[in-house]
Amino acid sequence: MMRKRKLFLSMLMAASLSVFTLAGCGGSREGSSSSTESATNTAEETADETDAAEEEGDAAEETAAGEGFEADATIGISLPWLGTQNWKEAQDMFTEQLEAEGFTALVQAADQKVPQQQQQIESMIQNGAKVIVVGPVDGTQLGSVLEEAKDAGVYVLGYDRLIENTDAVDGVVQFGSVRTGELQGQALLDGLKAEKGDGPYNIELFGGGPADPNAPNFFTGAMSVLQPEIDAGNLVVVSGQTDFTQCATEDWDNSKAQKRMDSLLAGNYSDKQIDGVLSPNDGIGRAIITACEDAGQDIPVVTGLDAENESVEWVWQGKQYCTVAKPTQDLVAKTVEIIKSLQAGEGMPAYEVKTNNGKIDVPIYELDPVVVTKDNAQEVFANDPDRLELLK
Repeated sequence: MMRKRKLFLSMLMAASLSVFTLAGCGGSREGSSSSTESATNTAEETADETDAAEEEGDAAEETAAGEGFEADATIGISLPWLGTQNWKEAQDMFTEQLEAEGFTALVQAADQKVPQQQQQIESMIQNGAKVIVVGPVDGTQLGSVLEEAKDAGVYVLGYDRLIENTDAVDGVVQFGSVRTGELQGQALLDGLKAEKGDGPYNIELFGGGPADPNAPNFFTGAMSVLQPEIDAGNLVVVSGQTDFTQCATEDWDNSKAQKRMDSLLAGNYSDKQIDGVLSPNDGIGRAIITACEDAGQDIPVVTGLDAENESVEWVWQGKQYCTVAKPTQDLVAKTVEIIKSLQAGEGMPAYEVKTNNGKIDVPIYELDPVVVTKDNAQEVFANDPDRLELLK
């Protein structure tokens, strides 16, 4: 719709008519009209419809349809890196599913380097991509290159992470990040009660990479559950480190997490047992457990995220208390569904949630994560033969 608006405005200016600035939810990147009058009428009707939908608070509005694009179009997929299992799965699944639908898949990963991701997105634009799906290394650093994509008529979809401070994004497909944190916080409480007897419990807190917009949301969600228990004295953060800035793990780096855990144990637990640790993902969770073992501590209750194979095995063995599954196949399938809608000229599908990215309210296609413990692992992975094979 943004591209159609630009066409409308050009036509209106050429005809020395009033300029209408439209606001809406996305749609076709190209548009045409038989006359300036019909373009003006269409623009006015679209604006009226959008304003009415927003005034009514319709959270499941459906964006306007467009003209679509060729069935074998190039689709760019820009991933932040391949350093964890979920991103490697995304690389493979996007390639397979897009090619199965007849598209030309251009899938690249940026090795956690923002300039590299910017260059890769520029290359995708130059290669004629009709849609670019971006899992940002840093959601705040892609505005300029995504503006280039927007100006070239390319749809931009965020994948797994919010793209911030730009209007050059049409929607984001992700699991609820605050909800994920809430599940992690509650799982830590449940695990402590189940495995560590009566409280109060000594715990420590870890966050993810600060450049990832999901990471502070995970932490916020978890602390909404844990902070009341900390305030009540049922949980004791022995180090006193409870702010996200203190607990964040740069670049989601497991070795940095293990180094911090070594330091926390040496400085605070020489005469204490640690009962639980909030971990934002599986790799960091495994690093925390390793640090505790090296320090001669009993393994604490440790949370996780992503249902990585090694952690699924550790959950099944009782070594890691839980992980949170965000099935990559669901994220990829939803993203491909949106791409097919755009290709068919049906616009962006209906959505139920918007999030402000610092510049606009972005449509969010939000999926539900699920906590995985030893008790429910077989049920959760009943339709995932690879992970089910690990539960032996």
